[in-house]
Amino acid sequence: MDNWYLVRLDFGQNVAHFGRVGIGLEETSDRLPSDSLFSALISTYARIYPEHLGSLLDAINGPKPPFRHSSTFIYVRNQETYRYYLPKPLSFPKNYQTDDNLTLTKAYKKLAYLPLEVWQSWYQGEGFTKADGDEIIAHAQAQSSQENRLQKLGMFDYGKTHRTAKLPKVSLDRITQASNFYHTKVVQFQCEFKEAESQKTQSGKRQPEKQAGLYFLLHFPQANPELMDQLKTVLSVLADEGIGGERSSGAGRFTLDWVKTLPEAWRSLLQFAKPNAYSLLSLFWNDQKDELSQIKEDKNARYEFQDRGGWVSSSPTGIQERRKKVRMFSEGSVFAFPPQGRLADVTPPRFNAHPVYRSGLALSLPISIDLQ
Repeated sequence: MDNWYLVRLDFGQNVAHFGRVGIGLEETSDRLPSDSLFSALISTYARIYPEHLGSLLDAINGPKPPFRHSSTFIYVRNQETYRYYLPKPLSFPKNYQTDDNLTLTKAYKKLAYLPLEVWQSWYQGEGFTKADGDEIIAHAQAQSSQENRLQKLGMFDYGKTHRTAKLPKVSLDRITQASNFYHTKVVQFQCEFKEAESQKTQSGKRQPEKQAGLYFLLHFPQANPELMDQLKTVLSVLADEGIGGERSSGAGRFTLDWVKTLPEAWRSLLQFAKPNAYSLLSLFWNDQKDELSQIKEDKNARYEFQDRGGWVSSSPTGIQERRKKVRMFSEGSVFAFPPQGRLADVTPPRFNAHPVYRSGLALSLPISIDLQ
């Protein structure tokens, strides 16, 4: 699996703020979607490599983009073992009986993210089993056991990987100096330490026994060492400056972990040889009729939409304008083909400083489902 890379963002005990469209500072998501990650990468790239920006954007919006990436999702490191969560595809796994049990149906619908091993078993392996259903029902009825397979794999532990909190803030009017009190909601990822002094590293800092953070997949269709090195530099800058909102308050800073060798579990996932559908790991947008007509004709397609908007923060000009809104397919949407997508031009009216793009480039995984 050449040219596939796994990138982990370790926030340690730092907080982060990932805003949601139409909600404001009082709410935060637990992760960063692909279009926001792309914006962070490109805006930082523009500051470091301004002479290459135009040609890179032209290539990205061309027929063969030089790279694609997923949205960020949560991982958990327990000592030396990593658990990765993936968005649950919107199609039911093979062998799932939709009208079998109301308790199971309700509990299943609440599952938004699956551990990699469960995701692979359901969508690339034998599919959904009666034992899986029994375990999900048992957990819903508070009868789950640590000995159960799904429980061991962390199926029901997603909510433990992070917590949110409200931070009090005060802003001052630039003219009257009148104060305005408000709250900002932030997310903090799980970080558990052992009390033993032996857990200290050579630097004198304690090593967390269990640590959660974010990860994303990065794919270069063709080897491009120069661009890869540039993106490593960009991510290193973002690690120091922070990613997401409230960076001026120190939020969003992380330690970059660029995994050199793709773990075997991921290699197996990407090499699945007999797919009949594809599930999105990123947001997806396209206005080209050929791809949209394929979706319209696909009776097995399952998808949801997200409205994406926000503000332009233009470093060279200092101008802030609200971007045009665009509606994108959500992660977990399922199609009969691997969607491609493209950049959406969301430049605000009367904003002439530079074009503003939202990434609708798609990254998906092959799956096998029961077709109608």
